[in-house]
Amino acid sequence: MQPTFTSIREARRWASLFLHQHHREPRVAELLLEHFLNWTPSQLLAFDDEALPAEVEKDFVQAVRKHADTGIPVQHLTGVGHFYGREFQVNENVLIPRPETEELVLGVMDYVRDENLKAPSIVDLGTGSGVIAVTLATELPDSDVTGVDLSEEALRIAETNAAQHGADVQFYHGNFLESLLEEPFDIIVSNPPYIAFSEKEKMDDTVVDFDPAMALFAEGEGLAAYKTILTQISHMKQKPKCIAFEIGHQQGGAVSALIHELLPEFLSEVRQDINGKDRMIFAFSSS
Repeated sequence: MQPTFTSIREARRWASLFLHQHHREPRVAELLLEHFLNWTPSQLLAFDDEALPAEVEKDFVQAVRKHADTGIPVQHLTGVGHFYGREFQVNENVLIPRPETEELVLGVMDYVRDENLKAPSIVDLGTGSGVIAVTLATELPDSDVTGVDLSEEALRIAETNAAQHGADVQFYHGNFLESLLEEPFDIIVSNPPYIAFSEKEKMDDTVVDFDPAMALFAEGEGLAAYKTILTQISHMKQKPKCIAFEIGHQQGGAVSALIHELLPEFLSEVRQDINGKDRMIFAFSSS
């Protein structure tokens, strides 16, 4: 049965309660209303006594029920994810951008500025929706940015996002650095798949059922992608000045050990995210 509402406030209350009863996050109600009304959060607060347009009501109720029943992420319902203050198109072929990854991007930008690198060449491995590559190309306009992904569907989304934000990024289809070993890069950045398959049963359905498995899980207790990338780097004619990885919060020691084993000339440091968890590793060439 389709509920009817006398106001936006009433629609939000119904949705929040409905989501809570289905063990979902009630704030999703506000996010969906903002999307379907094309309003800001402040507009939603200021005008919530207004009537909810009939066409919005139908889509809103349908989206709330779908999220409650299946756990489909809000970003898949709206087609939009937010990263570093920008909107990016997302779908089932790419990871939904997460705030922790913004800190990885900030670390790369700080390195470029601290080292006063002019026109740095940067490659983003496993670019997905392109949020890292597009953000770096936009925030560092003199840089030469490349994005690589094994998924052709993901690359199509990345190219759309780059065009939407006017970012000059070259995208390549491939397995990390496999086809780019002859290219010189100052910085290699990656948020690769790093979750062990053994962790799958503990994960939330909003992630496991909707994010692409190839972007989440890796063999070798989640370390396989790091090992592949570092092995590829060891075969490069010209190695980068900086390597920046996002990692799982318990992988700092293991990834550091891989760097030491495969690239002994690099000095690595584990960095924590805003929540105080190990989330990044930066490795710098000592030669």
